[in-house]
Amino acid sequence: MPMTADRDLFSPTRIGAINVANRVAMAPLTRSRADMEGVHSHLAVEYYRQRASAGLIITEATNISRQGRGYAFTPGIYTEAQAEAWTRVTSAVHEAGGRIVCQLWHVGRMSHVSLQENGEAPVSASAIRAGELVFLESRTQAPPSMPRALRTDEIPSLIDDYRRAASLAKQAGFDGIEVHSANCYLLDQFIRDSTNRRTDRYGGSIENRTRLPIEVVSAVAEVWGADRVGLRLSPMTRAVGDTPLDSDPQATYGHLARRLGELGLAYLHCVEGQTRGPNGSSAFDYKALHAALGGAYIANNGYDRQLAVEAVASGYADMIAFGRPFIGNPDLVERLRREAPLAEADPGRRDADRTHSASEARRSPCDLTAPV
Repeated sequence: MPMTADRDLFSPTRIGAINVANRVAMAPLTRSRADMEGVHSHLAVEYYRQRASAGLIITEATNISRQGRGYAFTPGIYTEAQAEAWTRVTSAVHEAGGRIVCQLWHVGRMSHVSLQENGEAPVSASAIRAGELVFLESRTQAPPSMPRALRTDEIPSLIDDYRRAASLAKQAGFDGIEVHSANCYLLDQFIRDSTNRRTDRYGGSIENRTRLPIEVVSAVAEVWGADRVGLRLSPMTRAVGDTPLDSDPQATYGHLARRLGELGLAYLHCVEGQTRGPNGSSAFDYKALHAALGGAYIANNGYDRQLAVEAVASGYADMIAFGRPFIGNPDLVERLRREAPLAEADPGRRDADRTHSASEARRSPCDLTAPV
């Protein structure tokens, strides 16, 4: 007979306005399986359908615009064709009894001129080049190109890109939106004083540096209602671009959480520690962010079954997001429930150009090209 704590992890709950069957979320995982126009193939339909037993699926990071793209073959949600392809995904997930939200993404400086329209420079909060590598359409990798700082008069158009993407996601049948403001991509580049050297109303003080994510979330909430909008943060991660932390992350992200709490968001989703590293919940007061927001809290990074059971049973988190385990275990929820062994995904295989059966998916590769 399972313990009460076990039943808590596997019991239904409500995340904002979204009813979920259990408290195991599928974290966003970049797979780079779309075509060059950011349109998903049939592979995505089966991939997400197989994992619909998750209480909530958070899609792989999805570009809000051509400008927002930083990795080849990642999906978008800024054209009708892209939205139509996502409709097939959401229909499959819903037919299987699941719930799915679309994670809206703009990479900012983590891009390359070859991925941008007319070979233009990527944009960021400030003209500070990122480290590491990005994946190109040539199937090679290259350092990110030197970005330019977004002009103040360009920011309303950027916010409109988020609004349009949110509208297309609603058209595509999603259950909600997660705004990606983590892992040192564009919105996080505005938040951190290590990447934001601006002198306008979007730079300098904590209030100014957190202004853009608040304006973006507010725009998306106009489309969806705040109770179907979540936000992802990663106060302590340096991924991607080898990005330095903010000089006072607790104060900066705490202020942001308080402002977001005034909007009544559905949830806050935090990467606790370094992406792909061990759980780092002890190195930062994530409880304070949760309390400031007031909505549901989804904890992520390095959780195993026991840690997940304890986090939910104690009230620390409302859901636990698992990432890599879902790649090799589309039936992860049932395996966790039965305490069954987990299959390991083989990072050396790349089966992206052929359809997977359920058994093949359990052996399928990690196609990750970027932490999301």
